[in-house]
Amino acid sequence: MNKRDFPKIHFYDQDFVDIYDKTWSWLAGYWINPKTGEQSADGYFIYPQNGTYILDQQEAIFSSFFLVYSNRNYPANQSIDYFYARQEESGAIRWKYDAATDTPVTDGSNPEGIGLPLFAWAEFNLYHKSANKKRIREIMPALQKYMDWIDRTFKQENGLYSVPVVAGGMFNSPRADAYYPVDFNAAMAINASHMSALGDILNDKDLSFQYKRMYFSLKTRINSMMWDNETGFYHDLDKDGNRLPVKTIAGFWPLLAEIPNADKAAALIAHLSNPATFGTDHPFPTLSADAPEFSADGEGFRGSVYPMLNFMVIKGLEKYQRYDIARECAIRHLYYILEALFPTDEKIKGDVYEAYLPCKEGKAIMQSDPEFPRTHYLPGIGLSTIAVMIENVIGLSISLPRKTVDWIIPNLEIMGIEKLSLKRNLITILSNKSSRGWAIEMESEKLYYFTINILDQKKKTLPIPSGKCSMLIDKL
Repeated sequence: MNKRDFPKIHFYDQDFVDIYDKTWSWLAGYWINPKTGEQSADGYFIYPQNGTYILDQQEAIFSSFFLVYSNRNYPANQSIDYFYARQEESGAIRWKYDAATDTPVTDGSNPEGIGLPLFAWAEFNLYHKSANKKRIREIMPALQKYMDWIDRTFKQENGLYSVPVVAGGMFNSPRADAYYPVDFNAAMAINASHMSALGDILNDKDLSFQYKRMYFSLKTRINSMMWDNETGFYHDLDKDGNRLPVKTIAGFWPLLAEIPNADKAAALIAHLSNPATFGTDHPFPTLSADAPEFSADGEGFRGSVYPMLNFMVIKGLEKYQRYDIARECAIRHLYYILEALFPTDEKIKGDVYEAYLPCKEGKAIMQSDPEFPRTHYLPGIGLSTIAVMIENVIGLSISLPRKTVDWIIPNLEIMGIEKLSLKRNLITILSNKSSRGWAIEMESEKLYYFTINILDQKKKTLPIPSGKCSMLIDKL
């Protein structure tokens, strides 16, 4: 690994800072050369499973959202590039590969090995953290072939996509009759909208228009067919196009796709604070608490809280400017992660997990599988302890190509980030209280534009010069 420092965070709760720091140190053990099994900076970000090295498309995509903050100690795109390199002539990219043999891992429940199509979403985020336009030009043909393959293989006459429910990763969720899964169709809309955005970055109007049209077509169908006014929720459909009654966390994917209008979004978001559905003590359960199959023990996707899916919901809330709920739930979620890492019962060994209990602290339980949940599961945990910590708890949103840093501060606290590498520019942004009042202190090697939004009462955009500077919040 390179010997660059990771960015430091400042926050009033030192436990949050400690688990952030710990996550970076833990990650060193997850870069593996699958041919030799040795740790290597030239390897891939892999969670080892029973001695085998399986590269998982979902893990590769989601982990890129926190690896972008590593100050280039860990390449955020390396595992994603593995999948592009395995693309078949048809355009197919399978969900999982045995990295030791480079062969797809499929089974009868998902014979085509289809996963949630989210590569363009990840690439859009990578672009805003690296400003690497050349990369987009290089990977765009692979992304187009992949979307064409999905269209040919899974698109039905009604314009929706039919794939096995397990394509979303929710292996035992009570969705057996789902023929048109809401998560997969919303993920296709997310990918299409970001394909259009990547087309805009490349100045390719035809490409942008093609995927914009695809996005709006899907948006219309999801809203008209999957939304239920009575439940205020998006549902899976059966083979005949009837809405299935079960409410799962998959119904929140349309938020991230910006599919609901303001009224639908308000009804959907209300579920997140309703204890009868998704407003459990530990946000957010994978199955609505009023479902007959809901288990307070978690039981896989029958109630467990998965950090990876929490990240999806939090990013969906951002799309509708609900930063308040996103931050409140992010902080509660992180406290539950800390509770399981440092349990009060000394007989229990603490760790970080793939899934947590929805109604109290601790790891989820599954009677039929004593190995569940996976321990030290960093592909999911890093999203909470690094990405959500920086973007939602501290509140920073960074775009290199735009040369912008937005800081949404819901309340004045001592917090911020120090020595975050933006390409060849190290920046520091901290809020502190001095004898003259609250001040924002900044340091940068290059000019950028800084937008600060405090308590939704003060909002200002300022050019920040190179060197050190500070501003008094009262003077804004």
